[in-house]
Amino acid sequence: MKPIKLLAIPALMLSLYGAPLTLAHAAEAAVASPTGATAVPNIAYEKYTLPNGLEVILVEDHKLPVTAVNIWYHVGPANEAPGLTGFAHLFEHMMFAATKHVPRGLADQLLEGAGATDSNGSTDFDRTNYFDTVPSNQLELALWTHSDRMGYLLDVLDQTALTNQQDVVRNERRQSVENAPYGIVQEALFHQLFPKNHPYYASVIGSHADIQNAKLDDIKEFFTKYYGPNNASLVIAGDLDKAKTKALVNKYFGSFKRGPAVDKPNVVTPPITQERRVVVQDRVELPRVYFGWLTPSAYAKDDAELKIAAQILAGGKSSRLYKSLVYDKQIAQDVGADQGSAALTSMFTIDATARPGHKPEEIEQALDAELEKLRTEGPTEKEIERARNGIETIMLSQVEKVGGRGVANLLNEYNQYTGDPGYLAKDIERYRQVTVAGVQRAVDTYLKTQARVVVYGVPGKPDLGPEVATPAPDKVKPAPGTAINADEPWRNKVPAAGPAPTIKLPQGKSFTLANGLTVIHHYNPAVPLVASQLVIKSGSGANPLAQPGLSSFTAQLLQEGTATRSAPQIADEAAQLGAFLGTGSGADSSFAQMTSLKSTFPQALDLLADVVQHPQFPQQEVERQRASRIGNLAQQRENAGAVAARVEAAALYGPQHPYGYIQLGTEAALKATTRADLQRFWQQHYVPNNAALIVSGDITQGELKALAEAKFGAWKAGAVAPSVTALPATSKARLILVDKPGAPQTALRLSTIAVDRKTPDYAPLQVMNAALGGLFTSRLNTNLREEKGYTYGVRSQFQYRSQPGPFSIAASVRTDVTGAAVSETVKELRAMIASPLSAKELANARNSQVLSLPGQFDTNASVSASMASTYVYKLGLDYYTLLPQRFASVTGKQVQQVAKKYLQPEKLIVIGVGDQAKIAPQLSKLKLAPVEVRDAEGNVK
Repeated sequence: MKPIKLLAIPALMLSLYGAPLTLAHAAEAAVASPTGATAVPNIAYEKYTLPNGLEVILVEDHKLPVTAVNIWYHVGPANEAPGLTGFAHLFEHMMFAATKHVPRGLADQLLEGAGATDSNGSTDFDRTNYFDTVPSNQLELALWTHSDRMGYLLDVLDQTALTNQQDVVRNERRQSVENAPYGIVQEALFHQLFPKNHPYYASVIGSHADIQNAKLDDIKEFFTKYYGPNNASLVIAGDLDKAKTKALVNKYFGSFKRGPAVDKPNVVTPPITQERRVVVQDRVELPRVYFGWLTPSAYAKDDAELKIAAQILAGGKSSRLYKSLVYDKQIAQDVGADQGSAALTSMFTIDATARPGHKPEEIEQALDAELEKLRTEGPTEKEIERARNGIETIMLSQVEKVGGRGVANLLNEYNQYTGDPGYLAKDIERYRQVTVAGVQRAVDTYLKTQARVVVYGVPGKPDLGPEVATPAPDKVKPAPGTAINADEPWRNKVPAAGPAPTIKLPQGKSFTLANGLTVIHHYNPAVPLVASQLVIKSGSGANPLAQPGLSSFTAQLLQEGTATRSAPQIADEAAQLGAFLGTGSGADSSFAQMTSLKSTFPQALDLLADVVQHPQFPQQEVERQRASRIGNLAQQRENAGAVAARVEAAALYGPQHPYGYIQLGTEAALKATTRADLQRFWQQHYVPNNAALIVSGDITQGELKALAEAKFGAWKAGAVAPSVTALPATSKARLILVDKPGAPQTALRLSTIAVDRKTPDYAPLQVMNAALGGLFTSRLNTNLREEKGYTYGVRSQFQYRSQPGPFSIAASVRTDVTGAAVSETVKELRAMIASPLSAKELANARNSQVLSLPGQFDTNASVSASMASTYVYKLGLDYYTLLPQRFASVTGKQVQQVAKKYLQPEKLIVIGVGDQAKIAPQLSKLKLAPVEVRDAEGNVK
């Protein structure tokens, strides 16, 4: 499993568990739909079964020259034996170890060098999956990799591989559960919903004790029982030839032996008949309240009704809980609700975080009042329609992709839960059949007070249980493996790539309105969706020095009231259209973006135009959002990674540079900002000659021209206030510590100021960074994660801005190896400077940049975001057309030159957010002086 993965623990989100609302890439045909309803894309698939039981599902779609390979093994925590919690997830990691014909690390190197995207694995309660999206000429490489895992893992699996992955998974638990705000609180919710012997009792990731106690024989037994072809389904979707693909599937999987028959878990989930309550302390500033109920399984009766209910309760700003707790009463910072569908039972959850100064009891009372209204009065028809429209837009938004959580994963999901890969139309139909009475009945039946769990997460010292020691690594002689399938020596040869597909990246067409508004258009009729964004070429870099956060505050207020629409009206109208409106700000730009159905795009664009051109900044909304942003600052202080990023900005740029602050700014600046300040920033920057409207989707240029002129033509041009010019005042400290007593990990950053977006070194820098810390197989990740087991993952990156932005290396590492992790990181930097990349490493890093580009343009949102960057940084519309050749021409000499120029270890500031008493002695040995101690807001103490 890679550092960025889909799932680690129950995340209490609709899109992560059981039968998530993830929909696929559309084929050409569409299923008939009710009058006025959006046509449901038809996914033309073919399903067949090999003699050994492997189910194969093929989808042919030639929109992009990429192919997705997605394999589901029907095993998860639901299949775990008592005392082996987290075993399925640990085994997911083991499948990335060496196999008989693929040495450890080779598959990742080859796939990254081939341009693979969406390449990873994940585990949830009921299944484990592995997936890659590759250029279509590299399909055989992906099948070679996946098949060797299925057929030949046990031949070479040894204790060394197990020990390494135990370290990695335990680091993952520390990072995603124990050192994450409310992580152990969420886990406690599941502990209360289920008895200890239930498969869903533990988080998917398991406990330290069970992870550490896993034995190699347990691993072998688990593989033999659950990872045979008859317990798996393989989906291949995208740019493929079905006949050739079938031959390849038979070549790589056809000879494998059928595994033992796997029975479905026979588990009885005891009902909750009396309310259960628990209070959990965590390193948080704001209390959070969780409610949880046991509800019908995925795709069972009332599952759809409860998903609609969750949307009505907390599906955005038009939802009941948002309007009541966040908007009207202003007692909650955020709210959420979810019908988390799974096979054995589902879990309906509600959560709300208290705003500063409010108690969990107050939050619980307000939640109960809204639930009682829904039980007794039911929803309105409009609420049902809004919820359904929102769900359908979410579905269609994900229809665009073939890989990742797109069509390949969708068909596997439907196949496991319903036996019908083509269930999409039926799935959408079950939401269209939901009625007011049905939602009220489901809520009244399942969401009873006596049948629920209530968990309060409150500030305090968390109880992480007894420390489980990490044994010192042993040098273990490889033991003889266990062969299941007969060897096929031809598998030792890496498959050759097919003829290279033509890389043709989107290049928008541009026109300009009389008022100076730039319009960039990309026509993409693949699905009936349109993604649009209005980009302003002013962001936090334009903030007055005394007002950090002003650009972000201004952007947030855009959707909080116009001359003709109140904040609730804006939210309700967007939801009724099945549209998603968002506003925000970055270092160099601000934006308002909208994703909508094709059929409602004119109305959605009218709403987008209104919030950008006619915001009123009502005083009561300014006060609401001021309180919300202060609450967000409190939440960020709880997150070690966010604290490290905040300290990085302050240390690199200082208080007299706009880049020295995060987007939220500071509490003092927030309290001092007036309505007039917000209006002034809007007046000075939100003018058409400083803006671009970028649209990608199912709309022609002619249609867009008419709409743009109608909605934006009367917008008056104006003078644009210049961005602030200031010199960074970088700290002289080499080491900065932020104390987080008792933290199980240290959030590390090694940072310096590097280059701006227009640098001529961009292409060699990206290639160099890929080899250093940008890829999973990079030097840093191979060392700190794969070899040392210090971290769940480490990554380096250049943040390109209009003024020079940071270069940073970030990782969360085990507390006791903080010093060693910094030392190893510096060692890798010096090695990158000292010697040129080998020909193989250079080719891999360079090819990863070139060949992965098509996979980065598979949705309208990603296309519009890329085109926005060409506008903001004046790169030219042909930028992405020329970029592949720029990457391909990077030489080893150029890579070493930029490494020497920018990777200067003596200029890096080391930032550590963790238990100071434990990490300071380790770091002192590295002689990083001078040393500063700062607080969680970046201020020197």
